[in-house]
Amino acid sequence: MGTQGRKNVHGKGGVRFKAAYTSSKYKAMLRNVVTELIVHERVVVTAGIAKDVKNLAEKMVTKAKAGDLHNRRLAAAVVRNNVFVDADKKVSALDKLFAEIGPRYKERNGGYTRVLKMVPRRGDNAEMALVEFVK
Repeated sequence: MGTQGRKNVHGKGGVRFKAAYTSSKYKAMLRNVVTELIVHERVVVTAGIAKDVKNLAEKMVTKAKAGDLHNRRLAAAVVRNNVFVDADKKVSALDKLFAEIGPRYKERNGGYTRVLKMVPRRGDNAEMALVEFVK
């Protein structure tokens, strides 16, 4: 016999709140944000998400520095297949990562991104942060 009272999504009893994200939704959101970071080279997110985006972006740059087919396929599993217009030509985010961003940090051992704290978001006062690639 099941429990009485409040239930969450999976029918477990006695749970007060539902989780905001499932792990798959969170992983998909990180993939989207890292792809936007690669395309625009800076992105504004909440402070908690900024830490995870920084870690994932640094791993992608390390793979791009190696530049071989194996690392390209590993990076392609994370980076979205977005095509954007850059100087009147169509470029994918993965191509930009391996053609521009990876070679830029060839001599650098880590620390490819920085996180700068910003003013809190107006609507809900969440801590915001700017994640960008180091020049």
